[in-house]
Amino acid sequence: MHRRHGIRPGELADDRPLAELGVTSRDAVALAARLGELSGAALPATLLWETPTVGALLTRLTDGEPRHAPVKTPAVEASSAVPAGEAAVAVVGVGCRLPGGVRSAADFWRLLCEGRDAVGQVPDGRWTDFLPPGGEPPADIARHGAYLGPVDGPDGIARFDAEFFGVSAPEAQSMDPQQRILLEVVREALDHAAVPADSLAGTRTGVFVGVGGNEYAHLTAAELDAVGGWTATGVSPSVTAGRVSYLLDLRGPSVAVDTACSSSLVAVQQAVRSLAAGDSDTALAAGVNLLLSPAATLSLQRAGALSAEGRCKAFDAAADGISRGEGCGVVVLKRLADAERDGDRVLAVIEHAVVNQDGRSNGLTAPSAGAQRALLEAAHRAPADVDYVEAHGTGTPLGDPIEAGALGAVLGAGRSPDRPLLIGSVKTNLGHLEAAAGITGLIKTVLSLHHGRIPPHLHYTTPNPHIDPERLGLRVVTATEPWPRYSGAARAGVSAFGFSGTNAHVALREHRPATRPKPPRPADRPAVLLLDAPTEDRLRDQ
Repeated sequence: MHRRHGIRPGELADDRPLAELGVTSRDAVALAARLGELSGAALPATLLWETPTVGALLTRLTDGEPRHAPVKTPAVEASSAVPAGEAAVAVVGVGCRLPGGVRSAADFWRLLCEGRDAVGQVPDGRWTDFLPPGGEPPADIARHGAYLGPVDGPDGIARFDAEFFGVSAPEAQSMDPQQRILLEVVREALDHAAVPADSLAGTRTGVFVGVGGNEYAHLTAAELDAVGGWTATGVSPSVTAGRVSYLLDLRGPSVAVDTACSSSLVAVQQAVRSLAAGDSDTALAAGVNLLLSPAATLSLQRAGALSAEGRCKAFDAAADGISRGEGCGVVVLKRLADAERDGDRVLAVIEHAVVNQDGRSNGLTAPSAGAQRALLEAAHRAPADVDYVEAHGTGTPLGDPIEAGALGAVLGAGRSPDRPLLIGSVKTNLGHLEAAAGITGLIKTVLSLHHGRIPPHLHYTTPNPHIDPERLGLRVVTATEPWPRYSGAARAGVSAFGFSGTNAHVALREHRPATRPKPPRPADRPAVLLLDAPTEDRLRDQ
């Protein structure tokens, strides 16, 4: 440390995170290698992330066991504990608007099974409103990402049927497009669940939305003369959830969640707990993220967080960062007993949903191996029964080994070679959807459980040199394959880690309804075509 950073011994306080001393991820790998040479021990490249302080590092080197200081593991577990008697929760409907032309669950499943990568170039005109007239974005800005489409046009993100939702034109113009898209996808999710939207009016239906970016506010408030009476509510993140509750007359909790990249999976956890507590009888959990301004992309680019090729290569040796993505996902949740009583189609079952925090790790945005292990231990009561984990999988040289190490330590330990923990990440298809990343991974896993197949993880050819899949009991899924059902029933987990330090994990299983004899279906039975409109006249227009 003295030679590389000029740090004197007196500056190395026992409880000071090494990141505060200027240690970068590249430095951490080099220091771990040098310490291994000096000690003669086989030390992982993630050593300084597993032992983020000088004291923890010394304990590891002298005792051989990592000290997850200054956060005590029991405290992490206690904060993550699932309430006793938590009821299983059914996923009865999903809606999604994602890159690659995905406008439904069927579209999404098709994209996944075909192994398509939806990353492309920034749509023409996307950043125009954020630049001075005739201006150009900086030359070094990344121009790739997974986008929904242009701003204007038939499929543009600005397109919105305000009359359908009972919103005036001036108010709709002031609304953040994230609010508009969320309203649309909520309706699509309710349709998918066969739940008439008006049937929820006045009921204890909760709304929990992961949302982070507030870029539209910078655009609408750039000139004070353009600020109107609808501006405040139009750009407020809290109203993203509140507007859904207002327009559908829902009386359950209505909460906007911002924990960065874990926002929407934390929203799912909040929804599950609301159902368990009886605060909600139905819950809508969602995430939405739109990339409107070039500013955040430029910041991430200059921080070295973005992949040079614009591809998320999670767990691969060539992984060099994330590709940004945008989209929206919604799940409709009910207590399993209620869903079965009501005859709902159950796509998958949430058994546990867990949230914890890194605490004082190796830097504010640095991942914590100890917190990830504690999270997985709290979520899965029978680790060997878990078949698949939809990983956070950002595709970073050190983040991937830390996540793989935690998965291997908790869920992969003791597995035979023919029963590895399967892993994958939808970020290899769609990039990192940030506030909507967790819900996107959840929907992928729900569809996989429902169809009994696991779609491929892309851009994986050579394992990250700091990951030994066989030793960890892991295997990356590189082609669509049947669900293995190691325990007789398909079980999975979904992870999301926020750079705020807040982590979330959801444990799921397939739903096996009681067998009932099905009446014979004549070959010429007519099909039902569902049309939805707010009024009879609008329905006739269709």
